[in-house]
Amino acid sequence: MAETEGDPEADLDAFLDKFRGPERYEGALSPENWEKEFEKIPMFMKTAPSEIDPKQNPDLACLQSIIFDEEQTLEEQAKSYKNEGNDYFKEKDYKKAVISYTEGLNKKSSDQELNAVLHTNRAAAQFYLGNCRSALDDAIAARKLRPSHLKAIIRGAVCHLELKHFSEAITWCEEGLRIDPKEKKLLETRAKADRLKHTKERDLRKARLQEKKEQAQKDAVFRAIKERNIKLLPVSSEDENVISASLAEMSLDGFSSQSATGSKVCLDENGSLSWPVLFLYPEHGQSDLVSAFHEESRFIDHLMVMFEELPPWDTERKYYPSELELYYEDEEREEIYQICTQSTLLQALQHQRYFVKAGTPIFLVLVKCAPFSKNYFRGKKVHWLK
Repeated sequence: MAETEGDPEADLDAFLDKFRGPERYEGALSPENWEKEFEKIPMFMKTAPSEIDPKQNPDLACLQSIIFDEEQTLEEQAKSYKNEGNDYFKEKDYKKAVISYTEGLNKKSSDQELNAVLHTNRAAAQFYLGNCRSALDDAIAARKLRPSHLKAIIRGAVCHLELKHFSEAITWCEEGLRIDPKEKKLLETRAKADRLKHTKERDLRKARLQEKKEQAQKDAVFRAIKERNIKLLPVSSEDENVISASLAEMSLDGFSSQSATGSKVCLDENGSLSWPVLFLYPEHGQSDLVSAFHEESRFIDHLMVMFEELPPWDTERKYYPSELELYYEDEEREEIYQICTQSTLLQALQHQRYFVKAGTPIFLVLVKCAPFSKNYFRGKKVHWLK
């Protein structure tokens, strides 16, 4: 009998034939990847997408609308967000947990117990994200709603500890232990905070004693300088207190030499001063630093050591100690003074027109009768320092 159009039996046979052959029905799960495809079905998802687009995931958006139905009471909606946040927290997805707890708080439920829990749970998530300040704010908010909320007290105590608020951490622990004297986390936190507090106080005492000692040394150096009639020129002030304070630095402002960092004038046990002294070589744009030039040492002694071997930048081989001359500039008068290389550092510093700027004596080194030296002094008044 010929197949007639609209025959129910024929339609059924045609439908069943699809399952007998290789052709699969539309939307079927593949035999190879059926487990992964199964997890894409909203009802069986293990984790939800971070953002749900109703157009791309209409089924999932529908489920979400059911979970957070606007017809639910604010308390029910807030509780749903709390449960969602707890699930994210268990998965260690703390950012999403914070978002869920925040949404729950935004419902402004009248259930203060629930709001306290939302704040406490958000504090825990914030803590694991490293946001201790935000976590502490939540713990404080939770306690305002429920002062005896032990979990909020524990969160707050731990946050204070991480923020190095040791006294506050101890106070929170004491308040919590009045509620539960055997709470292990509070006992551990209080012991650690107490130990760190004593360590901090001890270190602070040491720092203050060291600061006092260093100040006494600075004062002694300043007195020794005044006794020698050495004149200091501060960078920006003529006040003696500023000058005294500037002795703490004594670094070489304007020079990038790493070895000069931290150099300063020192007073030894015999009452003698040693200075950081900078030698400049204008002809070559070079410099040398003697970090501890004893005031009674002669310039020639240091030059002999410095130029025992000629430096690589002296391509003309002319920087022999016996051929070198020393000068310093009087910036105020725009004059130059020549110093005898046989004189001591103290003799140079005590000259009436020598001013130590920024704690570092500076001297120019030039070669006798060299063309550069003649041009350098042209138009300048040069004095011989006896």
